[in-house]
Amino acid sequence: MALLNFRKREKSGTPPVNGKVEALLQGYSIEVMPRTAEKIESFRDLLPEGTRVYIAHIEGTPIEEMVATAKRLNAEGYPVMPHFPARIIRDRATLADWIARYQGEADVKQALLLAGGVDKPHGDFHSSMQLLESGEFDKAGFKRLHVAGHPEGNRDIDPDGSMKNVDDALRWKQKFSETTDAEMALATQFAFDAKPIIAWADSLAAAGITLPIHIGIAGPAKLQTLIKFAIACGVGPSLKVLQKRAMDVTKLLLPYEPTDVLTELAAHKAAHPDFNVTNVHFFPLGGIKANATWAIEHGGSAAVPAKDAASQA
Repeated sequence: MALLNFRKREKSGTPPVNGKVEALLQGYSIEVMPRTAEKIESFRDLLPEGTRVYIAHIEGTPIEEMVATAKRLNAEGYPVMPHFPARIIRDRATLADWIARYQGEADVKQALLLAGGVDKPHGDFHSSMQLLESGEFDKAGFKRLHVAGHPEGNRDIDPDGSMKNVDDALRWKQKFSETTDAEMALATQFAFDAKPIIAWADSLAAAGITLPIHIGIAGPAKLQTLIKFAIACGVGPSLKVLQKRAMDVTKLLLPYEPTDVLTELAAHKAAHPDFNVTNVHFFPLGGIKANATWAIEHGGSAAVPAKDAASQA
């Protein structure tokens, strides 16, 4: 057995790929919005074949733009997982209409269900649990349903800073997962420190929450950009990682990269194969191309773009 788990890259003059990180990045997913997707000429130049692509549905984005983006990604060979934010869906008829559009035009078979970052609901729904209870996704035969996870809590859900309501919701979702035919998993908010992630994931396992965790990771971006997003999204303990970096003048102007957090998570996963973080989900806060390029440079076989894989076949 090799003493160091590194595999040399074919391209000379570049650092070796960490085999543990390569293993963790297998089957990674990434998030886009209609306006960010428009900037990409071809996703096959950037993403591996079959990469799951989430489409974030921001308040005010017409459903027609969401469906058009899903249709384009599906045509390029990527399974699409659109967001269904409960608080911007007016009623059950609207939910059924969205599902029908996605299925009819883009062959969508999976969805991320979440409450949505809106203070006042637009209609009947205010939580992802209500969307699940509607039965519309099971009725439509969705194969996979993801729900939100919060490794560092969520002040919108638990204003007192506790994890009570978040944990109660997870227990409900765990029970629901045992009644639906769809595969379920947790897709989490991004974090920057592996230790709180590991502690949270272990606490779920101890509480009998067996839903696989697709851990949210921020892709490469300017430090100021990440701090802005982290504060807006309520990232907790791991925000200190960014604040500490901001105090280091030698790193202040350098873009943040997720190398350290993923290296630590990958090492933990290799040492604990039953660790319930099964996949990485990227938030490309510094741009889709920058995120995909980082993955290509660090992910080895896990990140070979579809175009390159086809040419090598």
